[in-house]
Amino acid sequence: MTPEERALFEKRRRARNIAILLVLVALSVLFYFIGMARLLRA
Repeated sequence: MTPEERALFEKRRRARNIAILLVLVALSVLFYFIGMARLLRA
């Protein structure tokens, strides 16, 4: 694997990891607000 290919591979992996992180954070926030809404309604 050439250095250019390696750099491209690492850049794509970093972008994918950031996307997964954002999805996990969004789900956590969503579940938090759903939980708060259920607690406040009860």
